[in-house]
Amino acid sequence: MRILVIGGGGREHALVWKLAQSPRAPTIFCAPGNAGIAALARLVDIPVDAIDALRDFARAEQIDFTLVGPELPLVLGIVDAFEAAGLRILGPTRAAAQLEGSKAFTKALLDRAEVPTASYAAFDDAQDAHRHLDSVGAPIVVKADGLAAGKGVTVCTNLAEAHAAVDAAMTSGAFGDAGNRVVIEECLRGDEVSFMALTDGRTVVPLASSQDHKRVGDGDTGPNTGGMGAYSPAPLVTPELEERIMDEVMYPVVEGLAAQRIPYRGLLYAGLMVDQGVPKVLEFNVRFGDPECQVLMLRLRSDLIDLVEAVLDGFLVGCQPSWDPRPSAGVVMAAAGYPSAPVQGTPIYGLDDRGALADWNDGVVFHAGTTLRDGQVVTSGGRVLTVTALGDDFTGAVAHAYAGTERITFEGAHYRRDIGHRVLGKRGDDG
Repeated sequence: MRILVIGGGGREHALVWKLAQSPRAPTIFCAPGNAGIAALARLVDIPVDAIDALRDFARAEQIDFTLVGPELPLVLGIVDAFEAAGLRILGPTRAAAQLEGSKAFTKALLDRAEVPTASYAAFDDAQDAHRHLDSVGAPIVVKADGLAAGKGVTVCTNLAEAHAAVDAAMTSGAFGDAGNRVVIEECLRGDEVSFMALTDGRTVVPLASSQDHKRVGDGDTGPNTGGMGAYSPAPLVTPELEERIMDEVMYPVVEGLAAQRIPYRGLLYAGLMVDQGVPKVLEFNVRFGDPECQVLMLRLRSDLIDLVEAVLDGFLVGCQPSWDPRPSAGVVMAAAGYPSAPVQGTPIYGLDDRGALADWNDGVVFHAGTTLRDGQVVTSGGRVLTVTALGDDFTGAVAHAYAGTERITFEGAHYRRDIGHRVLGKRGDDG
């Protein structure tokens, strides 16, 4: 079996790592990959947004199926291009990928499907947005409508911050075309949780729960990032809450899209705010979260190839992924200057010749922003590594992950010291 994974971050390393464990012994290609993925797959020097080149490569190499990591190629229509060429690929079409590509599209869909979410208004004109802010007050959330690499959301505690966020998106062009339209919405209170599921367009199968840490600093301070760490499962997601999320969020969204003749197939990720047991949608993503994917793949016992094929073949009914009962935790080690201006080309020390930690059981170092330079692994992006580990309980998983970070050094490295604080602070280590 020949598989192509598209992307070059920690999420893609985790997917490649899990695919490589299959007893079906696949040959794996990854475009463009990173220094860690190079130990498991053949790297292909094609950017994730070069849709035609990726399609031509998959056709020439007789790829059995392609797994897409990042959102950009999905929003650009890579699934449409591959399927038109007769190639199997996991992910939503361009029309369905609007769930992540346009927050205004998503909010309108949620309204039609009566899915609980924050009240909102969308604006194409900056002055209209400013007038709306003055009428509703703060706290308030300002979101760039399009893709902004996880950094287009500003939670504003006062009106000055809110007006500045609108100006940054719509006037200064901080997020490029993604900020031409903004969505301004109610600031929800509660606990955030990441809820991911696989769907073939009819059946929806939930994956294990997880929780991300978006802010760069301890105590959830500083600017938003792509994610500074995660853990799984999220104790907040009880069986009762999972059932409610499936009934009130996941199925209505899949059915709502189908009613618009937009079938959804692939990974569906709901970012939720849960307050007193009531889930409300913050956002949707159309791919695995990062770093949530890393902590999930470490716990997944099922063959990922089997799950992907069940989606592609439309036979998800009856599929029940198997999970390691132990919790997992992941700590993102970031480059100096992240998230605003990450420093690249810094040598990384402590890893073996496969980019791993030697003699480190029940843990994996997933590479993100890394590359090889003259045989040395160096930084090449903002989020550099996700040091991910299992433990007998949450305390053990978190401690094991941090023990891994202590063995890795590079100049300017920084990471949060409080990954898992929500569960550890509330529940101790009882998992």
